[in-house]
Amino acid sequence: MLVLGIESSCDETAASVVLNGREVLSSVVSSQIEEHALFGGVVPEIASRKHLEAVSDVVADALKEASVDLKDIYGVAATQGPGLIGSLLVGFCFAKGFACASNLKFTGVDHLHGHLMSVFLGQEVPGFPYIALLASGGHTSLYLVKDYLNYEIIGRTRDDAAGEAYDKVSKMLGLGYPGGKIIDDLSKKGDKKKYVFPRAWLEKDSPDFSFSGLKSSVRRLIDAIPPENIENEISDIAAGFQDSVVDVLVKKSMNAMKKYGCNHFALCGGVAANSGLRSALKEKSEKFGFSLYLPSLSLCGDNGSMIACAGYYKFLNGDLGSFNDEVYARALFKQKNGF
Repeated sequence: MLVLGIESSCDETAASVVLNGREVLSSVVSSQIEEHALFGGVVPEIASRKHLEAVSDVVADALKEASVDLKDIYGVAATQGPGLIGSLLVGFCFAKGFACASNLKFTGVDHLHGHLMSVFLGQEVPGFPYIALLASGGHTSLYLVKDYLNYEIIGRTRDDAAGEAYDKVSKMLGLGYPGGKIIDDLSKKGDKKKYVFPRAWLEKDSPDFSFSGLKSSVRRLIDAIPPENIENEISDIAAGFQDSVVDVLVKKSMNAMKKYGCNHFALCGGVAANSGLRSALKEKSEKFGFSLYLPSLSLCGDNGSMIACAGYYKFLNGDLGSFNDEVYARALFKQKNGF
């Protein structure tokens, strides 16, 4: 089964053709980073307009790169939410129109479901059940994944997501947007022990996350350092900040593994590209002997392949969308089938 996946939840217009939910035949991503970097973050109106400009060409390029005829495509899967409403509308409405005009099946995909499916596009895939940490700019959550369409959220952030904290700290330090890779690279040059930032463990054994206090702690430190000296301290601040984030993410993930008796763990979402987090999880997997699944770097950020993969399993389940379906901005958590 060939599925065309379309993703437009935030600031990247993406399309991909995936075979049988496993083999990526094409993946095209049009990024808007340069446009939004000028403002230090994503501007929704600009994002929507850039999606409008790009979506048709991105889909055409994905079909061409896959070397498949339109008649060979079984269905179209598009991100339905959560995300920026204007951005979602562009990709979702384009997908519905494309499917209708081409007489193809159609289904909407939850963006978070897509990220969780990204680990099934690698050579080795996890077995069920397993624990997944989904960390991105807008979401930081732990899931118990029971099968392809059945997920239970077991922990989530109560305020800032991990990726959001990276962006905000990067802005505080005058480093630009997006902050994840910038701080990750700088942390390799710094001393993580020079500035030890707090860890928000919350209540005893809580699986939830909180990064707003960490962000505030970094702000207070920056304000206490003379402006003429701040440049010399940036790498150490970045290293200390990242060490705090990684420490909390890893320890809470390991607690979840123990609580639910799982021996398989998957990391996904934009923050899954963070070298410090990937390294720490690899170290834990070697120490405790559990199987670790990491998506390739190209599959960590928003992409059409993960949406096509999730759409494939929805199609197999007979879960077809309606052309009257609407997009949604906030995450939906349904007990019946995960989202």
